[in-house]
Amino acid sequence: MRPMTRTVLAAVVALLASSAALAEVTVTYTKPDDYTDLARGEYDRERVLKQFTDYFATLEKKLPAGENLKIDVLDIDLAGRMYPRRNGDEIRVLNGGADWPRMHLRYTLEKDGQVLRSGDDNIANMNYQQSRSSYFDSDPLRYEKQMLDDWFNKAIVPQVAAK
Repeated sequence: MRPMTRTVLAAVVALLASSAALAEVTVTYTKPDDYTDLARGEYDRERVLKQFTDYFATLEKKLPAGENLKIDVLDIDLAGRMYPRRNGDEIRVLNGGADWPRMHLRYTLEKDGQVLRSGDDNIANMNYQQSRSSYFDSDPLRYEKQMLDDWFNKAIVPQVAAK
């Protein structure tokens, strides 16, 4: 075997071995058409769910290598309320009252096929407009993402640190 071929083969084997050890977050959405508060139009609903999926993927960086977090989103209630406008569009109004963001999640944290932690959580942020969300300021889902960050840091990170 030529030296170049061995080098390429070794690199491929190393890449496969390292990718198997990477942390992974998998998210599924159960019956999104039945969620309490999600965009009505199919395009907007898919766009919002993609934004959540992309955000959940960022959590992989906070998990140790080899750990897998499976999240099943059972319900979403976005911050604020939708109000119709004359031109047929809707606008989301945030008044800081009983319109805080909520989510119902079922999750399992695993490593090497062994369940480290699992749960069924209803998460909410009643003080969403007073919370620190400055690094999401221009994001329309900033309050929901901050709520998910808080949940992740309370429900998942302590389990990761306890190992």
